[in-house]
Amino acid sequence: MRAVMIKSHITLTADRAATAEKVVPMVRVLGGLALNAAVGGLNPIAVEVAIRMGARQIWMPTSSAARDMAYHRRGRTAGASARGGAGITILREDGSLLPVVHEIIDLVAEADIILSTGHLSPEEVIALVAAARSHGLRRILVTHPEMAISNLPLHLQQSLGQPDVWFEHCFVSTLFSEPTPLAEIAARIRAVGPERVVLSTDLGIAGFPLPVDGMRSYLSSLMELGIPWRDLLLMTRDNAAYLLGI
Repeated sequence: MRAVMIKSHITLTADRAATAEKVVPMVRVLGGLALNAAVGGLNPIAVEVAIRMGARQIWMPTSSAARDMAYHRRGRTAGASARGGAGITILREDGSLLPVVHEIIDLVAEADIILSTGHLSPEEVIALVAAARSHGLRRILVTHPEMAISNLPLHLQQSLGQPDVWFEHCFVSTLFSEPTPLAEIAARIRAVGPERVVLSTDLGIAGFPLPVDGMRSYLSSLMELGIPWRDLLLMTRDNAAYLLGI
């Protein structure tokens, strides 16, 4: 294994990644920042600090996103426990991007690191990708479009799947209470093309398999579904290495 990316929904991980890398110098340990409420949401200052500390990836809101909040409110009664608030959106009422999002995109583009879509809605993803391209950003990663939270239709993936945009398919999507069948992930890979796909586990969650075990199971299952080994190497090694700049 050449490198690992550490992600947190509540805090910067670039600092602990730098510390961990000193302990395991044979493996690159990289971190980033998810723009959730705990770090001020759409906070350019937090992004600037994260980049100075070595962040290689900036996620748009995940657990604090309006899309995520709405998803987790489904089926709850008025008195049921739930995360409060409407959540963070990157769009104004007229559907255009908030000015602060352009500030964040500029910071990410200047640093030439990954901008990920987090748990945004399809409408937000489309607007974000268009703006990121217009700002010259070369490393745009659409986060688990197969997951029920994101649910980015395949035809939109195909329309977005141009140079500078990749799609991250996560093994954990197959393990949740609303699982995505592995066969569907394989079909999406074939439809979009492995050259536009990154495979990750998104594991490191209590009660789930360890990330390395999850990746091993993920790849062996995709091979059984007919995805060639050369494509798996492209999606787990080559594409990821380019996006991370290693």
